[in-house]
Amino acid sequence: MKKLLPAILLLLSAHAAFCKTYLIHSEKEFNDISRHIKAGDEIMIANGTYPAWALVINTSGTASQPVTIMAETAGKVIFTGDAAQPIFKLTGSYTILSGITFLACNILKADKQAGILAELNNTQHCRITACVFSQNVAKAQFMPLVVVSGHGEYNQVDHCTFTSNIDNQEVQVKITKDAFPEYTLIENNEFRDKNKVSWKVVNGGECVQIGQDPVLLGTLQPKSMVRYNRFIRCSGEAEVISNKSSNNMYLLNYFEDCDGELVMRGGHDCIIDSNIIKGGNSGIRVNGTGHQITHNQISHVKTGIRLMYGMAAGKSEIGFYIAASDCIIKFNRIENAVTGILVGDSKNADWTGKFDTTRYPSRVMQDMAPYNNILSDNTFIATQTNVGTQ
Repeated sequence: MKKLLPAILLLLSAHAAFCKTYLIHSEKEFNDISRHIKAGDEIMIANGTYPAWALVINTSGTASQPVTIMAETAGKVIFTGDAAQPIFKLTGSYTILSGITFLACNILKADKQAGILAELNNTQHCRITACVFSQNVAKAQFMPLVVVSGHGEYNQVDHCTFTSNIDNQEVQVKITKDAFPEYTLIENNEFRDKNKVSWKVVNGGECVQIGQDPVLLGTLQPKSMVRYNRFIRCSGEAEVISNKSSNNMYLLNYFEDCDGELVMRGGHDCIIDSNIIKGGNSGIRVNGTGHQITHNQISHVKTGIRLMYGMAAGKSEIGFYIAASDCIIKFNRIENAVTGILVGDSKNADWTGKFDTTRYPSRVMQDMAPYNNILSDNTFIATQTNVGTQ
């Protein structure tokens, strides 16, 4: 082994010598070098402030030699102004986007195109890391800043900061009937100071959204994981995290003073474990079947956990909302709440005229009660009602 070690080090040094570092100042300069980029190369964007680019980055690295597109100095490469298409659209594999700041961008939608600040489309093992998204403004409803889409797998968004963005969604895992990414990891990001959206229908202001159509596509299984994120004063709408698909995991996230909830809006068989929720409106809202809600700590809210009525039940029926059923709610600690766990919220809510019953052939009365849920070993401290029913 001692004889082999120098040879191994020599081979590694020789391989590293073939990797290049490029310093670019424009979209054109990137396009000029793009065909020459190899695994292990670094593309540094020179410090400065830039208008929105429109880069399609189809680079391929390896697990040990990713391609890295990075700021020359983190925090000193700033994109701003109008964005009518993706500024960075990654379409390859093992590529990292790092250290870029997106400040006061106007996210536009026109001519069937939409502005996105960073997108991972059909990518494998790609990553958006250590980027800053601040004071960006969506000029149309339901527009995200960061999107993971297509047939990709094992992508991640991590160690990014999202602060004071306006009228937008922050991170979206896009699910359509034709394609959706699998095994997306969203971790160690910070979301803060998000005010309520200005749209007439107060919707489209989620920080994290996994799926968009819980009625027809909620049974699709992207198997995303959202963990170790912090949400501070995020009040864009009623859903801070919006789950609209199946078999996802929400672990060890921290919420503080958010006027919104961690919401199982649709989908089934998700795991919601060891999250901390302090202050704000309410904690966790649940529709769908087979969720496991365990070891969460919820305090100083109106209602800790809400199990909702629906228009339909199970995984095969179509309903605009699915009644909460066959969920396990165990080992949660709920403190200083009006109601610890509410079994049956939105009873007999009438949705007549509030959604398209042609597109969604659903009953309009939310009159199917939650059923077959297991509640045990939960701890209640200073709650007015431990378990309530409606």
